[in-house]
Amino acid sequence: MSEQVVDPADTTRAGGDLRPRILIISGMSGAGRSTASNVVEDLGWFVIDNLPPMLIERVADLAFAPGSSVTKLALVADVRGREFFAALKDTIQSLQRSDLDVRFVFLEADDEALVRRFEETRRRHPAAEDGGVLEGIQRERELLRELRGMADLIIDTSQLNVHELRDRVLSVMDDAHAAALRIDVVSFGFKHGSPRDADLVFDVRFLPNPHWVEELRPYSGRDAPVREYVFEQPGAEPFMEALTTLLDVVVPGYVQEGKRYLTIAIGCTGGKHRSVAISDRIGTYLRATTGLPVTVQHRDLGSE
Repeated sequence: MSEQVVDPADTTRAGGDLRPRILIISGMSGAGRSTASNVVEDLGWFVIDNLPPMLIERVADLAFAPGSSVTKLALVADVRGREFFAALKDTIQSLQRSDLDVRFVFLEADDEALVRRFEETRRRHPAAEDGGVLEGIQRERELLRELRGMADLIIDTSQLNVHELRDRVLSVMDDAHAAALRIDVVSFGFKHGSPRDADLVFDVRFLPNPHWVEELRPYSGRDAPVREYVFEQPGAEPFMEALTTLLDVVVPGYVQEGKRYLTIAIGCTGGKHRSVAISDRIGTYLRATTGLPVTVQHRDLGSE
């Protein structure tokens, strides 16, 4: 996916909103918090790692005091805070009631990916106590369950490398403050696992699979022969009509509720044909009808 990144040092936003910005980054250990914080630091944010939650508001007051040049403050909080971490929920809620522009991003990954990363680095899991890595991951996931539900954006890094995570963070930091809602449409293959960070998931495996048409197999849903085959099927157009009618209701509802990110996932078997064609068409429809920033990603295209 290719996206243009505007100059993030420009604090001018829609409606002349010049409020100081706070970004809170949290989530599972090993899910990429350090990478995310490095990205926003490169974008000109003032970053503080592992700050006890009860100090966050005090630091924000100092950072945004008259005469300070800081306009964008990013804070990384995790279970290394131990007993302090329980206060993070109250701190976030307090900041959200303030005049600051506050965003909360939560990074996660599945158990298999996290175990593999800890084994590669040979580091001890911060929540492991006397148990192993997997036990620490499961304990941490339970500790963070309620906090995860408060996030403005959840990024699942299970299948992302460092460079892909950087691109993902860049994409959401680009114009996320210039619109009420950012929409990501993601195609995927169920055989590779469904996206954990999706808000809406639709299964299009009810349509005939172009994979079993020999002359179509080498192509993807981005190619005209596959697109034509998919949308010629009896159920394709009724599905699109029903889905776009649903989105005509859901998207304005998310905007009304102040949601900042909406991820719509479209899945087929391998993520190459049906889901790709339908995701592209949904993306085109949403761009034409909503006026909101819409990106389309094909997660598993090329993985077959």
